[in-house]
Amino acid sequence: MALGRDPLDSLQIPDGTTVEEHDLVTDGDVIVGGQSTVEFGVRGRNVVAGERVRFGGDIEAESDCRLDVWCDVAGNVLVGDDAYLGERVHVGGQLMVSGDLDIGDDVEIDEGFEANGWIVIRNPVPTLVFYFIVLSQLLRVGETDAAEGIAEALGGDAPDDPLVIPRGSDVSDDSWRVSTAAEVGDDCRLHGNIRAESIEMGEDDNVFGSLRARGDVSVGAGTRIHGDVTTRGGTVRLDEGVRILGDVSCTDLDLHEDAVVDGSIRSRGEMRIRRPDAGREIE
Repeated sequence: MALGRDPLDSLQIPDGTTVEEHDLVTDGDVIVGGQSTVEFGVRGRNVVAGERVRFGGDIEAESDCRLDVWCDVAGNVLVGDDAYLGERVHVGGQLMVSGDLDIGDDVEIDEGFEANGWIVIRNPVPTLVFYFIVLSQLLRVGETDAAEGIAEALGGDAPDDPLVIPRGSDVSDDSWRVSTAAEVGDDCRLHGNIRAESIEMGEDDNVFGSLRARGDVSVGAGTRIHGDVTTRGGTVRLDEGVRILGDVSCTDLDLHEDAVVDGSIRSRGEMRIRRPDAGREIE
């Protein structure tokens, strides 16, 4: 996790993330900002959610799971290590914890729970609030080494980037709606339209939906978009081997000669076709 900026200032989908039968699956951590709705189930290493996050399926965390106050999980919560549940969390299925369970007041678990370690009933400090306040204070006073330690604790031991869903987002099989920028890694397979301030797609992705942004939209080599690509006031850049199974609408267009658009192209400004082999561009 990069220091010096808000960790929740953009939608970040790491390499290899997939949607499998209504589950959002990643090898790394999953961090969800408060007031968000995630209609999928979630599978990752550590799963961390802010206050009032709603999950539409199961949570499977290989390591720890931390759910802040008023979170709601429609299905089961399966945790490989320790679990931390704030007050008034609701779990619609079972809670199974291999390690210790730290649990707040008025937590509802519809189908019972089991923990192999210690069970402590109290109100844990809201996880995201605690981490980010401490992190920002350390950065402010110049304690970079200590701040890096906090960031590593939040991100886990593995080198994988976390999947980050910003505060107030709405993620479902129909759409990914965020009020921030969106960054998608390589080799991802996603379902739903992506709506963001700007969108940067990686290489060899497969998106079963459209892309729409206020600003720039960049689509990396070999990526396939099963829908339209639209920006209100930015540039659309399509790299080599990209295929858009829909229309493209933008202000400016930067198009590789080996990119394919099945639908119509509407560019209100400049249109540029890149021909790297020829060493020149056509405008």
